[in-house]
Amino acid sequence: MNMSISNWTRRVWTVVIGSAMLLTACNPEPDESDLYTFTGETIESFIKKDSLLTDFNYILTRVGYDRVLAAYGMYTCYVPTNAGVKAYCDSLYDDTECTIPHNGMTSRSKEGLTDSLCRNIVRYHLIEDAYVHLVDMMSDDGKDIRTMLGYNFTCTSDTAGNVVINNKATIYDSDNEAINGLIHKVDNVIPRHTRFAGDVLSRNADYTIFAEALEKTGWDEKLLDFQKDEVYVYNQLTRQGWANTTLDYPDYCQVGYTIFAESDQEMKRNGINSFDDLVAYANQVYKNAPEWYDYMSENGYTVSTGDDYEEWNNALNMYVAYHIVNGMMSPNQLVFEKTQSKFWNYAPDADPHDYYETMLPNTLLKVWEPSQVGNGRTIYVNRYQTFNTLTNEVGTPGTNHQVVKEGFVVNRTSAATLNAYNAYIISIANQDAGSEYRGLLVYDRTVPKMVLNERMRVNCTSLFPELITNGIRYTDTYAGSRYGLPSNYFDNIELYNAEICFCYCSRGSWRSYQADQLQFWGGFDFAFKLPPVPSGLYELRVIYAPMSYGAFVQYYIGNSRDISSMRALGIPLDMTIDPTDPLIGWTPAEEEEDRGIASDVAMHNRGYMRSPYSICGHGENGWSVATSGRNEGGYGTSTVRVVLGREQLNQGDENWVRIKLLSALHDVPMSIDFIELCPVSVADNQQYIEDWY
Repeated sequence: MNMSISNWTRRVWTVVIGSAMLLTACNPEPDESDLYTFTGETIESFIKKDSLLTDFNYILTRVGYDRVLAAYGMYTCYVPTNAGVKAYCDSLYDDTECTIPHNGMTSRSKEGLTDSLCRNIVRYHLIEDAYVHLVDMMSDDGKDIRTMLGYNFTCTSDTAGNVVINNKATIYDSDNEAINGLIHKVDNVIPRHTRFAGDVLSRNADYTIFAEALEKTGWDEKLLDFQKDEVYVYNQLTRQGWANTTLDYPDYCQVGYTIFAESDQEMKRNGINSFDDLVAYANQVYKNAPEWYDYMSENGYTVSTGDDYEEWNNALNMYVAYHIVNGMMSPNQLVFEKTQSKFWNYAPDADPHDYYETMLPNTLLKVWEPSQVGNGRTIYVNRYQTFNTLTNEVGTPGTNHQVVKEGFVVNRTSAATLNAYNAYIISIANQDAGSEYRGLLVYDRTVPKMVLNERMRVNCTSLFPELITNGIRYTDTYAGSRYGLPSNYFDNIELYNAEICFCYCSRGSWRSYQADQLQFWGGFDFAFKLPPVPSGLYELRVIYAPMSYGAFVQYYIGNSRDISSMRALGIPLDMTIDPTDPLIGWTPAEEEEDRGIASDVAMHNRGYMRSPYSICGHGENGWSVATSGRNEGGYGTSTVRVVLGREQLNQGDENWVRIKLLSALHDVPMSIDFIELCPVSVADNQQYIEDWY
């Protein structure tokens, strides 16, 4: 399922693009021009001959997908038994809480299903352009699979070793091969999640307090969006791709959310037994928020502790808003884990982590998977240790760290995660019970002063929620390939020149952090919004791969998306300069007596830094010093960080970075891999140095 490809710095610029880079554009509806000339068993003929699967075949035929599964293609199909279809139809017809009586069914039978129900059922049981074998789905914690409907389902392994989908449909006969895909037989229709987050929470007996808070603050109504209304138009650059490589691309953009929620049990562990208790707690925590929440103080806002809970600056509203992230992720999608891929990944001692913007204006939370905790698969929200990203030892993470704030642990079991139509509701629990940090997830003074007071490395996909919600990030379907994106796909991008192509280089052997990047070419001139950080002086850094055919660009910074607010960040950047050029001064640190300390300083004085040590070599055997991003030299294969400058970033403002191509050639690609926002107090620490990771 994972396609293995060569190093991106060689692959991207190969004159002849191999057939592995050619993708067939998604065709969501049957195309009558499909050819039926091959012989052998198709998915449709396999289903049609089985007397236990006739009801699902009826549903396929109703909406024309029998023809799709009888034609050329590459699919994985999950086929429920007749008994499973009947039970599902009964449940839809007998649903007394649905908005439309009987969910629109005209009778208690498969014949009573509407065409739209049939279409959605079929597309939720199909994976397009991928063979998903049983081994790909086996996971104790849960593995998410993107369906043709555009929504994920979750696979877990039960005590008997069976794969169960959405805690309901068990695979009892797997990996049946057809000439156009794989067939898995399941004992039930895979249940889809058709209710929105507020409705799901209000019906769950474990979250009565949080659900009431969501409803009284009006956030249940604010989370009803599920798709953008924009019509996406693709220019010729996007359609043909770079070097005439065919790109797949989306026809729509879903909207989704992630809600971190405390259960009633967790509330009670922290002394909160009712909605009124929660209001009192929020009032107490947030009443002095302008002292540390710079967005409020810089804009002259005060905190309301009254009962108008729908005001954004009401303390209860602030509590709820900080629990909501723009971007729909399951617990298994919160960080790019070390175990997720054989592709470029983290070196030893480098911990997966990420930062996400919440619905509390201009705030971030941190998600962190410490490798030294438990089995290395425990995810925390807003965990803090002293001197994070600083070390007292050269070449190691250091021994100068002490965990001060345990943070909130994510319950990763599929049973603990609530699935809504456009949201995941993730259960969290405070690990600081009994200490001064006991309480619920809030944006208190420890977040800007401790948790976020570190070198923040934000991956490209975390900058753009659209990549998260639409299943583009971490995808296997387009592994190692490019996925075309319309220019108006992103809320956090402002275009100054429409002659541009965006594509996502999906997870593969790219020389990139988290094995992916957002690439662009054409006569590009655009700006992207920086993550909101606590007010302070920051050093801004980006990573790139110097190449003889690299771009010549100018970076700018501004406090709005308006081009008139932009001012240049330093001098233009020439991306053709080799790292060993005196202008950069890269040296093989592992061969030096001081392990590169002196050359690190010299590079930084010139405005450059080595690649992070945490990015490791690809391949089955994993990491090695010789292939780490920090230590690998050689023209066209190395990567370096460039320091764009030091800037005062205020949480009360928006901050945007503009990238403008200065070269005459418009067919030169460039990418956003990650951006680093490092407080100057961290970069210039007089006691410890920044770690290599």
